[in-house]
Amino acid sequence: MTNSEKKQLQITACKVRMGIIESTYGAKAGHPGGSLSATEMFTYLYFKEMNIDPKNPKWEDRDRFVLSKGHTTPGLYSTLANRGFFPVEDLPTFRHIDSYLQGHPNMNTVPGVDMSTGSLGQGVSVAVGMAKGAKYTGKANRVYTLLGDGEIQEGQVWEACMAAAHYNLDNLCVIVDNNGLQIDGNIADVMSPYPIVDKLAAFGFHVIAIDGHDFAQIEAALNEAKSVKGKPSAIVMKTVKGKDVSFMENNAGWHGKAPNDAEYAQAMSELKAQLAELEG
Repeated sequence: MTNSEKKQLQITACKVRMGIIESTYGAKAGHPGGSLSATEMFTYLYFKEMNIDPKNPKWEDRDRFVLSKGHTTPGLYSTLANRGFFPVEDLPTFRHIDSYLQGHPNMNTVPGVDMSTGSLGQGVSVAVGMAKGAKYTGKANRVYTLLGDGEIQEGQVWEACMAAAHYNLDNLCVIVDNNGLQIDGNIADVMSPYPIVDKLAAFGFHVIAIDGHDFAQIEAALNEAKSVKGKPSAIVMKTVKGKDVSFMENNAGWHGKAPNDAEYAQAMSELKAQLAELEG
C-alpha cells in the first residue's frame, strides 16, 4: 500500500464516520459506537477489497458481505452511500418511518445490502451458506461477514463456525470486531468470549489478529486470508468503540444512542478538523 493509497483510505474513513454521525443524529436513534469501531474495515472492504459494482448491486458474480452485527447499519449505510450505491444525502433519513434506510439491513430496500440481518448469530450462519453455495456452483466469489465480540456469545455463531470448517470454506472470511464493549458493559464481565483467537483456531479456522484501525494490517490480513486453502479464515481486530469521536471512545453508553444537538456539533467539528488535516 502506497502512502497515497493509505491517505485516501483515511480520508474516506473520515467521511464514513461523518455519515455515521449524520444518520444517527437524524434518526435520534441508532448504534454509533460499534459502527465507528469498524469503519476502517468497512472502508477497506468496499473501496479496495471486494469485487462489487455499485451500478449493478445484484451482479451475480460479486463478492458478498453480511453484516452479522446488524445493528451497526450506520457504518454499513454510510460506507455504501460513499461508495455510490445510493445518495449520501439520504443518510439523515435513517430510521424514519418512510425511509428505505431502516435500523437493520434490508436487502429488499437498500442497494448493496446482501442479507437482511439483526438477530445476532444469524448473519454468520447465512454467510456460511453463501460460501457453501458458491463452492457448490463453482463460483469464485468470496464471502465476508462482520461480527461483534458481544455477538460471539451466541451459540449459533459457533455452530456456523463448525460448519464452515467442516466444509472447508476457504472462500469465507469471518471478521470479529473486538472493541471490548457491548450494550451492558465490558464483554469480559458480561460473558467472556476470550480467548477469541484460540477458540476460532480450535474450531478449524486460520486466524489472524490485527489492529483494526491500521489499514496496512487490514490489507495484509485480507491478503493472507485469500491465500489460505482448505479452511476458512478469521480476522480478529482489536478496535476502539466510538473511534475518533472523543466523548464516544471506549464508552459503552454509546453502544446504542444518538448524539443530541451539542454532541452532534462537537462530533462533526472533530471529524471535520480531522478531514481538513488529512486533505491539507
